[in-house]
Amino acid sequence: MKSKLAFVFPGQGSQYVGMGKTLLEKVSDAARVFSAAEDLTGLPVKKLCIEGTMEELTRVENLQPCLTAVEIICCITARNKGLEAAAVAGHSLGEYPALWAAGVISLEDTFKLVHARGRLMKEVGDKNPGAMAAVIGLSRKGLEDLIAPLAKKGVLSLANHNSPEQIVVTGETGLVDDLCEAAKAAGARAIPLKVSGAYHSPLMDKASRRFSEVLDKVSFSRPKIPIYSNVTAKPETDRKRIKDLMKKQICSPVRWCEIAINMHRDGISNFIELGPKKVLGNLIKKSLPEGSVSVFQGENLENLEAAIREIKSK
Repeated sequence: MKSKLAFVFPGQGSQYVGMGKTLLEKVSDAARVFSAAEDLTGLPVKKLCIEGTMEELTRVENLQPCLTAVEIICCITARNKGLEAAAVAGHSLGEYPALWAAGVISLEDTFKLVHARGRLMKEVGDKNPGAMAAVIGLSRKGLEDLIAPLAKKGVLSLANHNSPEQIVVTGETGLVDDLCEAAKAAGARAIPLKVSGAYHSPLMDKASRRFSEVLDKVSFSRPKIPIYSNVTAKPETDRKRIKDLMKKQICSPVRWCEIAINMHRDGISNFIELGPKKVLGNLIKKSLPEGSVSVFQGENLENLEAAIREIKSK
């Protein structure tokens, strides 16, 4: 049986200054995508990606369109090289380039959505601050047991279930700090994340409601290939249901570990990460039995060509 390939798109945290530079120099479509991103958002996307400061790039209202542009360029390049996906998925922000890759939303609407999403998340985060932290070395059940008594005091919940033993928590700053201390006492590592809000928590409810109004104005099409939802961790093919799920996404946990397991169960044995770094690839390998899948990086032409050679040899 021919090995099935999935395109996966990373979210915030994968960025670095210089991302997209090699593709801009070698891929004609790169300039077109950067130009479209700048026209639709009013941001200097290319400059921020390639020569901006890390501080400027990481501001959520800048980062979301910038990372989306680079990931779409990676996807176009992969397709131009002959790679075809049987399914797609994206981590948090990465779900938007995944929607574009599946044919659900247009390039124009993709940038309109991520621009609005970043702006609203910043505004709400500034007015209603919170924190996030990655906990490494506890099972989901073990972490939920630590969260339960603290959550009675305010907002504290799971944000991203990234792998069997890497889970991000989100909520009110003091409660996240308390959870980190409890996790360390239980023998785990707890790493505060450099974010400006409690993303994927009820503290983002106002951003979610306002973003839903933006989504209502955008046309969604039936996906050409299944897209695995952050909210359900399952393949979704109904355009109306996908839009409803995207309305919930800002406040809902990202079920990445389950997505990887479900994709593999559905016959995906090759994954290519289309975007900077190897964050998702590493999480996929940690979530699945050793040696059961092949994971590739598609940020530049050399990586893509190496991936194509290996995939075609199977």
